Amino acid sequence: MDKSFEQKIKDSYNEKAIERDGHEIQSWKAKEREVFLGYLKKEKVDSLLEIGAGTGKDSLYFKEQGLNTFSTDISAEMIRLCGKKGLQAEVMNFAELGFPDNHFDSIWALNCLLHVPKNEISDVLKELTRVLKTSGLFYFGVYGGRNQEGIWEDDAYSPKRFFSFFEDDSLKALLAKFFIIEYFNVVPKEVVGGEFHFQSVILRNK
Repeated sequence: MDKSFEQKIKDSYNEKAIERDGHEIQSWKAKEREVFLGYLKKEKVDSLLEIGAGTGKDSLYFKEQGLNTFSTDISAEMIRLCGKKGLQAEVMNFAELGFPDNHFDSIWALNCLLHVPKNEISDVLKELTRVLKTSGLFYFGVYGGRNQEGIWEDDAYSPKRFFSFFEDDSLKALLAKFFIIEYFNVVPKEVVGGEFHFQSVILRNK
């Protein structure tokens, strides 16, 4: 990832960290999180890596459910807030994860991989397959519904953030190159609010 591009993402999220920490989780996101937890419990999963963890609310949820969690984010301010919640957390770019191969039973990624340019997403997915155990579970949640990428000009964040979106079939084709798709649920725009629907995906490492 280009260093100036990376720095802009860091700056955007550092600035908004405190504000985001005060947000309540939307009910439809909580429902999708519970679906994934059901998979984890059924398979008696022990460890979970969260990438793009933000302030650590999801990591804390999974920790409270008995999982050994590790939170990573590119924003130092987000990781500081993770630490305040008692989470094991470290500033880390998910394109270059500092973990051994086959290290985690599961991965959680909510609305972070949509900041990866389309020409780089395959490399990031390869890195995730590397740190995830064989047959490990991976939650991939993003907004989408149309193929588009670029700076979001109406973004309220500063610097304005880059987003990459996929149509459902395009996303399925991409993910199927690296994982087995176990679950693919579209949360409609009417529920999500805004101009995109939400793609909630549970994947299994090959």
